[in-house]
Amino acid sequence: MQNNQIVINIIRFCTFLLLQVIVLNHINFFGYVNPYAYIIFILLFPFDGNKTLLIFLSFLLGLSIDLFSDSGGVHAAACVLVGFLRPILLKFSFGVSYQYNVAKINKVTFKERLLYITSMVFIHHFMLFSLEIFSPHYIALILKSTLFSGIFSVLLIVCILFLFKREEN
Repeated sequence: MQNNQIVINIIRFCTFLLLQVIVLNHINFFGYVNPYAYIIFILLFPFDGNKTLLIFLSFLLGLSIDLFSDSGGVHAAACVLVGFLRPILLKFSFGVSYQYNVAKINKVTFKERLLYITSMVFIHHFMLFSLEIFSPHYIALILKSTLFSGIFSVLLIVCILFLFKREEN
């Protein structure tokens, strides 16, 4: 990673951590719909970046959210899972262009980008709510929370990415 990418990733990490802790953790619709936009950091981590570093930073991001939210490690586990599965999901979403390192999040079609974001968000949310509730008796609540929080998070992430889209020549 180059020096400017390191600085950009540090700023992203801190920004999304603070956004989640200060603003988004206090949004709770109907008791089970919570937006989790902090996973944008994992989504936007450079595709050619060090995968071990990504998993470590995913853990650190999730652990930081857990410390502020007093949630006992569920965010750390969910972040590590999506950090670990990210190469598989990138290959699934972008196909051959990811394998040859020509895929960029701003250069792919909206359908591919939406597939990537949606798959990451729903895997993250399912793991998060499964560990948070941790009972097979409440599978309906886990699925309902995953579905509605996932939809809300995907919409929020797409809006954030659209608003802060960099124009490249």
